[in-house]
Amino acid sequence: MAILLSRLGRFSFLRRKLVAGVWAVLLVLLGIGALTLSGQMTNSVSIPGTESQQAIDQLNEEFPQAAVGGATARVAIAAPEGETLAEPANRAAVGEVVGALRDAPKVVDVADPFETRSVSPDGRVALAQVSYQVKAFELTAQDREALQSAAEAGHAAGLQVEFGGDAVRAMPQTEPTEGIGVAVAALVLVITFGSLIAAGLPLLTALVGVGVGMAGISVASGPLELNTNTPVLALMIGLAVGIDYALFIVSRYRHELRRGRAPEAAAAYAVGTAGSAVVFAGLTVIIALTGLTVVGIPMLGEMGIAASATVAVAVVIAVTLLPALLGFTGAKVLGGRIPGLRRSDSDDRPGAGKRWAAFVARHRGSVLVAAVAALAVVAIPAAGMQLGLPDDSTAAPDSTQHKAYNLISSGFGPGANGPLIVVVDGGADTQAAAQATAQRLSTMDDVAAVTPPQVSPAGDTALLTVIPASGPSSQATEDLVNAIRDDAGQLRGETGADVAVTGQTAMNIDVSQKMADALLPYLALIVGLAFILLTLVFRSLIVPLKATLGFLGSVAATFGAVVAVFQWGWLSDLLGVDTTGPIMSMLPILLIGVLFGLAMDYQVFLVTRMREEHVHGADADTAMITGFRHGSRVVVAAALIMISVFAGFVLAQDSLIQSIGFALAFGVAVDAFVIRMTIVPAVMSLLGKRAWWLPAWLDRLLPNVDVEGERLAARDGADRTLQPV
Repeated sequence: MAILLSRLGRFSFLRRKLVAGVWAVLLVLLGIGALTLSGQMTNSVSIPGTESQQAIDQLNEEFPQAAVGGATARVAIAAPEGETLAEPANRAAVGEVVGALRDAPKVVDVADPFETRSVSPDGRVALAQVSYQVKAFELTAQDREALQSAAEAGHAAGLQVEFGGDAVRAMPQTEPTEGIGVAVAALVLVITFGSLIAAGLPLLTALVGVGVGMAGISVASGPLELNTNTPVLALMIGLAVGIDYALFIVSRYRHELRRGRAPEAAAAYAVGTAGSAVVFAGLTVIIALTGLTVVGIPMLGEMGIAASATVAVAVVIAVTLLPALLGFTGAKVLGGRIPGLRRSDSDDRPGAGKRWAAFVARHRGSVLVAAVAALAVVAIPAAGMQLGLPDDSTAAPDSTQHKAYNLISSGFGPGANGPLIVVVDGGADTQAAAQATAQRLSTMDDVAAVTPPQVSPAGDTALLTVIPASGPSSQATEDLVNAIRDDAGQLRGETGADVAVTGQTAMNIDVSQKMADALLPYLALIVGLAFILLTLVFRSLIVPLKATLGFLGSVAATFGAVVAVFQWGWLSDLLGVDTTGPIMSMLPILLIGVLFGLAMDYQVFLVTRMREEHVHGADADTAMITGFRHGSRVVVAAALIMISVFAGFVLAQDSLIQSIGFALAFGVAVDAFVIRMTIVPAVMSLLGKRAWWLPAWLDRLLPNVDVEGERLAARDGADRTLQPV
């Protein structure tokens, strides 16, 4: 692979105008396509095969008038302190608000609170339910504005009117604050290289890669129904790996120039060696992300494929466009120095990396115990992790959704924010079966109220609305859903009707359960994949075992930190986390997939040089220290860049984006600095030559992928075109 990539690097260097032109044309064409062919993305979450989704599909066919599965809005209307909504002026204002809601675009039904008796016992808060025929993602910004403009009549009368529900929830968007991470990454590059020209190349190629990837996703959103978080994840990953992959190659290119190679030869050698590691590292990220498709959750699969496509673009750009740009700059990447910054990529000085590795080798036992103990302590909160999906209680405190949630909770109890829809289907007498079911449900624990049955025009399906006593994300509500489903068999025996639970709250519970069930199988898949790939690269059984155990440690510690911040509220003020609650159910699986790929990046870049020294005859500690000295500087810079990019997303308004950004930033920090930079050298020193043990029969079976570029180095001795000139 190294020889093939070196030829590609040489071609791109020599044909730089052609290669740069092809990428420019591709970027322009995809940009035009994004402007003309993009479609509306969805923020809905569904999983085929779950009871709640099956019930919604059935109702759409048999009882479409109920508009179950469409967007909903809960409108909370509150009278001023000391007044009630029963007073004539206030009641008239409520009527005007309801009338305006009915006139809003795409609204099919509005439940008048006075007709449905949805007025709080103290008479101060009323709840109007707005139903749409279309799903929430099909609502435009104008539709949402028209909905909320219905509050004007209430405001004019002195009433408080707040809106909740998925019809109000806006699509997640990338924000200017997320560019702070890119700015910090640029600063890290400048400090690392001490040169504006060298620092600018990784940023330029990363932005081109992200532009191509994001434009491609926009084009795909036309014919496909993509989730709104898909481009956000692709942007995070694309920026981080795009900068890092270019950093590795540029760093090696500068090293080869200083050794005396001509720019053409240096580019070819850099792409053949560092580029081989980049390709392998990129493949691990791509495989981990595309592996999300096997989880059985369409939304996660879409996000994984989109992000993996962006990573693939970053890899191709690193081995084609980057050497082409190096052709334009030539040896200038060594110039353009910034006064006051010493050269940081010279191998002539021992540096902090060598001193740290030597310290770890001397105190390997105590360092290993301290690092493992620290990981264990940080991971403790993970035992209490509760998974869920966002509701209005997790919205920003000053948002109308959060205010509506509080008003509804104070007037009707928290369960009114997440009603359950119980479908009664079939039976000899649907009305009687529905009434019997309602009677049974009203006696269950945590049930606050059950509405009278709503029967379909055909008379074979009935709907019951169950108001839990607890909030939509509480464990008590989840237990209630499970209790109703467990009781469905007995109800069928008594009434002859099938009973199913659906609605947004039940859907969220089913999605969270599905993701929780998929977590361990996906983790096993990733761990198994890591072991196989690393065995292939390092030709060892111990090194892959150590790497996968380290990966599990970083995942556990990251889960603990996420729970502490986003579920328990630790450091929430410092990090700008407005509300706490259950951890987003998709986050653990996403984190495992992404962190696996990034962890393998650092493992490859750091340990391959250790293996190279070992193969050349160095003793265990010397091989570890020398390999660490060569790889640690670039790994530290790469980790700081990734942490900066991911941390920029913690400033976002959307809680999912916040949690993903924090989890990835913390996970990279732990994996890079605790696992790869501390535990790995300690274990390598402790094991000595035993770390590289591989049975002879397996050594003969495994292909030689030559990630270290040994064949290229051997050819270098006979190929005069690669000699210094």
